[in-house]
Amino acid sequence: MQKQGKILIIDDNEDILFALNLLLKPHVEKVKVATQPERVAHFMETFEPDVILLDMNFTQDADSGQEGFLWLKKIKEIDPDAVVIFITAYSDTEKAVQAIKAGATDFIPKPWAKDKLLATVASAVQLRRSRTEVSRLKKQVAALQSHQSFPEIIGESSPMLALFETIDKLKDTDANILILGENGTGKDLVAHLLFHTSSRADKPFVHIDLGTIPETLFESELFGYEKGAFTDAKKEKSGRFEIASGGTLFLDEIANLSPAMQMKLLTAIEKQQITRLGGTTPIHINVRLLCATNADIHEMVAAGEFRQDLLYRINTIELHIPPLRERGGDIELLAHHFLERFTKKYKKDIRGISPSAMRKLNSYHWPGNVRELQHALERAVILSSGYTLSSDDFLLKPASRKVKQENLNLKELEQAAIEKALSQTDGNLNQAADLLGISRFSLYRKIEKMKSENELFR
Repeated sequence: MQKQGKILIIDDNEDILFALNLLLKPHVEKVKVATQPERVAHFMETFEPDVILLDMNFTQDADSGQEGFLWLKKIKEIDPDAVVIFITAYSDTEKAVQAIKAGATDFIPKPWAKDKLLATVASAVQLRRSRTEVSRLKKQVAALQSHQSFPEIIGESSPMLALFETIDKLKDTDANILILGENGTGKDLVAHLLFHTSSRADKPFVHIDLGTIPETLFESELFGYEKGAFTDAKKEKSGRFEIASGGTLFLDEIANLSPAMQMKLLTAIEKQQITRLGGTTPIHINVRLLCATNADIHEMVAAGEFRQDLLYRINTIELHIPPLRERGGDIELLAHHFLERFTKKYKKDIRGISPSAMRKLNSYHWPGNVRELQHALERAVILSSGYTLSSDDFLLKPASRKVKQENLNLKELEQAAIEKALSQTDGNLNQAADLLGISRFSLYRKIEKMKSENELFR
């Protein structure tokens, strides 16, 4: 029998422990023995056995088997997928069968037949491995089921029709795609559409917002970790790459990655493998990569803030999502769509949008794009008391002349923002970077650049 599996044996008879240890050691990876069942929780935490061999009686002269039932229950409370084999006398066989109904996997009689015992343990190890794989697959299924609904993208304008045409051309390719667009344009919806129209539509879709992940958690989130990799790593965890394997991984806000994390991501993409934090064994991955950002990533490359080689890996195809202000009649189309949705949601009898209100919507700049329009319609539906949404139901303020007269010099505005952030955080770069919504590295580079240009920072 090939050596595989970690076995924990718990029996108050040291002769039994010695014999089983001697018999199993040549055939399995590791064996641990204990005479006290009270230590089972400790060994499950530190040793992580694949199979537990458990005696049915521990108190002297006890033969009821109730102790075994009790410890089986406690083991299952710690790990519902634990594989437990009872060690029992021939006279306890009936109780052992009852124990199987209670959650035990099998039983080994005393005295045992060597070949049968080895076969029983080998089958139990395979069962444990199967349960572990099933658990991993369940995570993949959950990731898949959470994105079953087909994304709804509304648009009939020329820019949107051109976008739809491009997406249709991509349905038979596994090419990595970079989605670019302002906040609120619907980059996540486009990512979902790309997934649902791809050959991987029946595989997992895993979405991770890199803008919300602290740099310290990047590796553990994307690559997973082994038990003991850090203080709170009580058990192993699959990373997003593993869960998405075979399917699609959507990395939102890709421009937020620090240079160090960019390098780690690049390595994973190039080698098509990852290594869990605290692990040594490479794990092959097979994912289609979708990335998105609202930043000018090409400008970031030019400024040395984003790796050019990583950009080439993620932007085999670039999709540019047009802002709402460039989509012509789509504003009216979307407004009626959201009106229908929110009248149903809030059970309001609102039958349309007045011409003056629609003119107001069409003349507005929509800096927040489709998301802002959606919120405007929802608020109007909630607050309106009439059958038609009027101009007064939309609290939109066109840009004032005062705004046009304000200082719009980007360099000066950036410098002022950095100065204010540093002032508010007493010079703490990490906190200042958080306030500014950029990485610490980006902030450092901007300050260094300003030092050479502005006497104020010397």
